[in-house]
Amino acid sequence: MSATQSSLFANRDYVRLFAAQLTALFGTGFTTVALGLLAYELAGADAGAVLGTALTLKMLVYVTVAPVVAAYADRYSRGRFLVGLNVIRASAVLVLPFIDQVWQIYVLIVILQTASAAYTPTYQAVIPDILPDERDYTRALSAAQFAATMETLLSPMLAAAALMVISFNWLFVATAIGFVVSSILVLSTRVPNARTVTQGSFTKRLAVGMRIFAATPRLRGLLGLNLVIAAAGAVVMVNTVNYVRDVLGGTQTDVAMLLAANGIGTAIVALALPRILDRVDARRVMLTGATALVTGLTGAIVLSTIAGGNWPAAVAVWSLIGGGTAAILTPTGQLLRRSSHAPDRAALFAAQFSLSHLAWLVTYPVDGWLTAATGFTTTWTVLLALAVAGAAVAVRTWPRNEPTALTHRHLAGTIDPAELRDAIRVADGVYEHTHEFVIDEAHRHWPRTPTAVVA
Repeated sequence: MSATQSSLFANRDYVRLFAAQLTALFGTGFTTVALGLLAYELAGADAGAVLGTALTLKMLVYVTVAPVVAAYADRYSRGRFLVGLNVIRASAVLVLPFIDQVWQIYVLIVILQTASAAYTPTYQAVIPDILPDERDYTRALSAAQFAATMETLLSPMLAAAALMVISFNWLFVATAIGFVVSSILVLSTRVPNARTVTQGSFTKRLAVGMRIFAATPRLRGLLGLNLVIAAAGAVVMVNTVNYVRDVLGGTQTDVAMLLAANGIGTAIVALALPRILDRVDARRVMLTGATALVTGLTGAIVLSTIAGGNWPAAVAVWSLIGGGTAAILTPTGQLLRRSSHAPDRAALFAAQFSLSHLAWLVTYPVDGWLTAATGFTTTWTVLLALAVAGAAVAVRTWPRNEPTALTHRHLAGTIDPAELRDAIRVADGVYEHTHEFVIDEAHRHWPRTPTAVVA
């Protein structure tokens, strides 16, 4: 084990938070499998439409709740807040085994995902505060992505084994247990409270993360990549159960196994990326991931034209989509950290959480409802077009060569004079300096030229 890896996992608070996230994700993976099977039991061939609607509600909640949480996150104990959200999530999934109407799925999904929409960006914003070293944080991002793969790798495999002896409804109980264990681990961790940074009205606080996104070129590129992930991921999340059961003629266990294939692709790439990111810039890695996802969608379209399906080809396509997703998601936290100061980080993570799920809010209903009306081939062709558009936005808006330090100018009176100690006076009331550049109150515009005024 390298010295950097040792220092990362020697951090007691990080290890416990990582274990808490891993435990919760194991449970979430069980729910992913069980929810698809519940939808199939209640709606049969229309399960894709039911899942599309449920996941659309999930994304709608994510888009609207996360920024609101970020605006108030520094007012509460983050540790107790995370525990309370886990309790809500456990309670919601325990009700799912007892429902017998499709509309009840929708109600419980809203409750469950409201808590998740508050939990995830809060958890993400804690990690940089307990891992100030850049190399440790980079490896923590990879570990977080590895933890996320548990939802689509080990947990579906365990679910597949469990389904051989128990009903899928018991998977919801396993999910609730995961949330309880996660809460215990959070309670045993020293979770630092957020540093209050962004002052002013609720509206102003809410807008901080969105303003940073809009003004930072690399983050505008990330918006396009979010759409690529959502287009390819919708195939896996919405269509797996119907493709396996209705085209391949598979069983409940086979559904879990194909989801696991997607997770295997994710895990392989997530584990390989830390060393790659030490040598290769994030832009190249993430655009390679976008290429893999476009290729995976193209393969899915071809697959949809094969009568009776093809198991080996399906495993290859689902795995490729998993790998491409990891190549984009793993460096994302590093990108957000580079693009913000610590005080604004929670708002920026929440903005990414909402904006990425806004892309899913487009692709989930398109996939679910269009599949029910026209079938896989047409639906996946539409999703491929969305993915290509997202990749084109990323290439166009994210500069190939992007220096960290940028030369720019300030007008006197628009910035704290202490910030201009290293600046050169270039004209009456105009000062110029060079430093690592991020968008904040004193730097509201990205400098297109060294003579640009950024306030």
